[in-house]
Amino acid sequence: MLNAIPTHLIAGPLGAGKTSLLRHLLGQRPENERWALLINEFGELGIDAALLEQPESGVQIADIAGGCLCCVNGVPFQVGLSRLLRRARPDRLLIECSGLGHPATLQQQLQQPPWDRVLQLQPLIMVLDARQPLKLSPAQASALPQAGLLVLNRISDCSQPPQLPGELSGIEQVSCDHGALALACLPQTAEKKPGAEPPPVLNASPAPLPLWQTQDDWHCLQRQQDGFHSIGWRLHPQLRVQRQALAQWLAEQHWLRAKGIFNTEAGWMSFNCLAPEPLHWRVSDWRNDNRLELISTVPLERQELESGLRRLLHSQ
Repeated sequence: MLNAIPTHLIAGPLGAGKTSLLRHLLGQRPENERWALLINEFGELGIDAALLEQPESGVQIADIAGGCLCCVNGVPFQVGLSRLLRRARPDRLLIECSGLGHPATLQQQLQQPPWDRVLQLQPLIMVLDARQPLKLSPAQASALPQAGLLVLNRISDCSQPPQLPGELSGIEQVSCDHGALALACLPQTAEKKPGAEPPPVLNASPAPLPLWQTQDDWHCLQRQQDGFHSIGWRLHPQLRVQRQALAQWLAEQHWLRAKGIFNTEAGWMSFNCLAPEPLHWRVSDWRNDNRLELISTVPLERQELESGLRRLLHSQ
């Protein structure tokens, strides 16, 4: 029976370094432990799980794309978490909250039935950009006083030490670069909950991803909420792109955040970038499809974007 699984909720604004931090934590997983990771994204496509994909890693990953996890009572969350726990039966659970989400609400609701007896929720972890730690949405800012750990990422890019309000001085702070947080730094509580109930059994299943009839089939998903817009594409895995050409095309577009996984001239590679930073490519284990997602504060014109993007991809 699943009982009091140590659960870490990781939150922070877009581009703060949550995915980088998760990558470092997954790399420190003890060999004798099974881990599970639940990822929430604003965009409808869902790409972070693919960015963190590691075959034979001992980590089961699931994502809930399209919005905020703050409504724990919503069917997508109930189904996603229940299925993940039953499949992975983890010794530790990590939950990444969307950069546009409401972490304080999620933290509170995870302590309510039925999850309060299944999960042993640890203090909230907030990942902040050390260069501008207080550049937060109201929902993110309201969660700061409830955090058990503030991770000030990209500290080497700061010209002077980050300044935080005095009311946050009692919260543990760790400074790092590239999300390189030591596993031992995770805040923990010694509380144990006896007599846990199994997670609820829900029969709903996520809709299967559409299949390609030809390489010309492009699957596109869009979303708009709270002043943010997202657009994402899934493309046939045998299409290939030149990295320099894609970087140049992206530099001509208007976006706040860009994430992608592509079959390139150098093999399968990924990037995760906040404007106006240049793309930094990483080798990826993903092979299922090409993916690109853009998030912006202005509407994204699908036809114009897709026309330019199609000129960059060719059959290998």
